[in-house]
Amino acid sequence: MNPLDLTMAVVVGGLYALGFYLMLQRSLMRIVLGFLVLGHGTNLLLLVAGGSPGKPPIIGDEAVEPEQFADPLLQAMALTSIVITFGLTTFLLALAFRSWRLSGHDEVRDDIEDRRIGTVRERADDDRAGGGHGGGAATGAAGSDRRPRQHDHTTDEPGESP
Repeated sequence: MNPLDLTMAVVVGGLYALGFYLMLQRSLMRIVLGFLVLGHGTNLLLLVAGGSPGKPPIIGDEAVEPEQFADPLLQAMALTSIVITFGLTTFLLALAFRSWRLSGHDEVRDDIEDRRIGTVRERADDDRAGGGHGGGAATGAAGSDRRPRQHDHTTDEPGESP
């Protein structure tokens, strides 16, 4: 393996690591940037997978051996990846902008219903492990976990629609 291939492998690995790190953040803009970095890493991976550059199939009157051709499939896949990344980026930017206009920030909030289901499951596990000191999982799910629903008042301004 030559030093250029090793360098490109490290760069692709770094782009993938950075892209996944950014996609795991709570800010929508960081998620979009992470998607962009992953797209660039994928393009670079496809071009590196093509190996060393080859010769074009036709150079004037001179015939070229088929083993010396450049592989056009990986180049076509890279171009397709660029188009797909561009389209999805514009869609994600539109979603992030819409979310920012509705909530005033770009942070992804916790899902309250998902958190409630998680606490019901934890209580059921605790009841099974501790011998059931409150009537079992059914009582925990139906009776003791009832909380008033939280309401987001960010869109309750007069003249705004949710």
